[in-house]
Amino acid sequence: MRFEHLVDEASCAVCELSPRSALTAAHRPQKESPVTAPTTENADQSTETAAPAFDTLGLDHRVLAAVEKMGYKTPSDIQAETIPLLTEGRDVVGLAQTGTGKTAAFALPALTHMARSADAGELGSTPQTLVLAPTRELAIQVAEAFSTYAQQIPEISVLPIYGGSPYGPQLHGLRKGANVVVGTPGRVIDHMAKGSLDLSGIKHLVLDEADEMLRMGFAEEVDRILAETPKQKQVALFSATMPSAIRRISAQYLNNPAEVSVKTKTSTGDNIRQRFVQVKHSVKLEALTRIMETEPHDAAIVFVRTRSATEEVATRLTQQGLRASAINGDIPQNLREKTVENLREGRIDVLVATDVAARGLDVERISHVYNYDIPMDTESYVHRIGRTGRAGRSGEAVLFVTPRENRMLKNIERATRQKVEKMTMPSIEQVNQARLGRFSERISRTLAEEGSEGQKLGQYRDLIEEFIGKHDAGHPGADPLQVAAALVAMVHEGRPLLLEDKGEDQLVRESQRDFSKDDRGGRDAGGRGGRERAPRQAGAGNAMYKIQVGRKDGVNPGHIVGAIANEAGMSSREIGTIDIRPSFSLVELPEKLSREQWDALGKTQIGGRAIRIERDNGAPGGGGFRAGDRGKRGGGYGGGKPHNKGGGFKKKSFDGDR
Repeated sequence: MRFEHLVDEASCAVCELSPRSALTAAHRPQKESPVTAPTTENADQSTETAAPAFDTLGLDHRVLAAVEKMGYKTPSDIQAETIPLLTEGRDVVGLAQTGTGKTAAFALPALTHMARSADAGELGSTPQTLVLAPTRELAIQVAEAFSTYAQQIPEISVLPIYGGSPYGPQLHGLRKGANVVVGTPGRVIDHMAKGSLDLSGIKHLVLDEADEMLRMGFAEEVDRILAETPKQKQVALFSATMPSAIRRISAQYLNNPAEVSVKTKTSTGDNIRQRFVQVKHSVKLEALTRIMETEPHDAAIVFVRTRSATEEVATRLTQQGLRASAINGDIPQNLREKTVENLREGRIDVLVATDVAARGLDVERISHVYNYDIPMDTESYVHRIGRTGRAGRSGEAVLFVTPRENRMLKNIERATRQKVEKMTMPSIEQVNQARLGRFSERISRTLAEEGSEGQKLGQYRDLIEEFIGKHDAGHPGADPLQVAAALVAMVHEGRPLLLEDKGEDQLVRESQRDFSKDDRGGRDAGGRGGRERAPRQAGAGNAMYKIQVGRKDGVNPGHIVGAIANEAGMSSREIGTIDIRPSFSLVELPEKLSREQWDALGKTQIGGRAIRIERDNGAPGGGGFRAGDRGKRGGGYGGGKPHNKGGGFKKKSFDGDR
């Protein structure tokens, strides 16, 4: 098995990953667990028969070996229903939420078919399986899952292709031959147009999160790709909902599909208090440190999405005096076990972890779970907060919610049938009181230990007396209090002990806002139809930008979200209000964009036309500064002329993920 992972950074290269190797830190989305959460029940299960084992579903023995190696014994509901159908060659429409194990539901049967093709010498070097995913994060996640399940089949290679990444490594991977291609719609069409992606040999086609794909404006791309693939193929369509557009695709492109629907209900322990705090993405780290400094806890887990985030957050917490360690999928198993043991024994108090790394974690002293990054599905949320409240104890779960994630909070409340209590951000005064309290406690504790460590303190006392004795009266060195203060400053290495109070506390003010009013009507209901709003005022930390495509060009919010999010490497949640006007559009984005983001946006096109992004100054004609020529007007990168002047629309389809 070979997995080609393309890293879209300056040092971009094609990495050959062995089954045990890991994705680059910046691109490690968490894998779905192929088994359902233990707290998840099948709501429409009519019988109480035991779930089948994987070895009864008709899978190839090499695929089974990989599944068993990962420690999975029982398939989830969606897997038990769909794997036999797909293994038999049926087309399938699967209705299931993210987090129910649907990736394995379509990956395992496809690999079984390809393993048998490899045995017959019919595998070839052109793609046999094509998976379409709405975002590059999901494309990477699905490709990694395929590579893991194919680890016992060395003939099969896997390649993700997605927007926002250079073409060179992807072209190289396609020329070498990829049996499984996982891609975003716009980039797949780009490679089709270049002649670098041959779809003539496709036998298995998967539409993953099809409703999300259509929400992002990729309907035309999906139609075009499906039309270019052979008529004789197996199609699996997975979606959380079944809007009319999905039914149309099913009727047009699927052959007598079996429809599988898995509904789940989740429950959380009554002994776990659930709270959420409102915070902008740019200040989440500061918010987390404030809460952890003022919230009394025994031990805690902080859940984040990526490996790099575990290290960043753990480092920040350590700098604030908290005993924290990171744990993620890249850490060797023996080190992971040692870190968990340190948490269990009280040598560390905070574990910053990804979902995958914390799987199966059971430490009784965990009093708090912090959802620093909101989970993508309710099952993951239940899994996470279940790490606290063990052995009959009470537990605390705190969820960080940005303005763009308000709907996800509502989904969690609806699915768990429990209200999540709103909490207020601790003030600067509260943080300083907590710090002073801990400082006093440390001094008292050290003095109390003089009985066991009297010799050590005695040595220090002799040194201080000698130092003071060398200085004349009036010199700072002769004042014991000044010397003690200097020692404290040395311990803190120049970092201030207390937060500086500069007047209005922005974090507290933001946490008290009603984020439900910020549900950004520009992408109402997920961007369908694009209800327009005209506010020019961006939220705190954001700014309004103008792009040169509008209603007359046929764009909708999904096209804009797809183009900006994937090209500039942003999360779609960082994109606020979208106001589409006749000849241009206004988009709310973070106020401070990086050099790389400005460069990428300066080259971004929608429908073949450069968006020519610039900061909006509120005047009728827009204005401000444009991406491409940096730093001439302050406020980040901007000023000058755009990278190019663009042109007319040469085609109707929109390359929203390029």
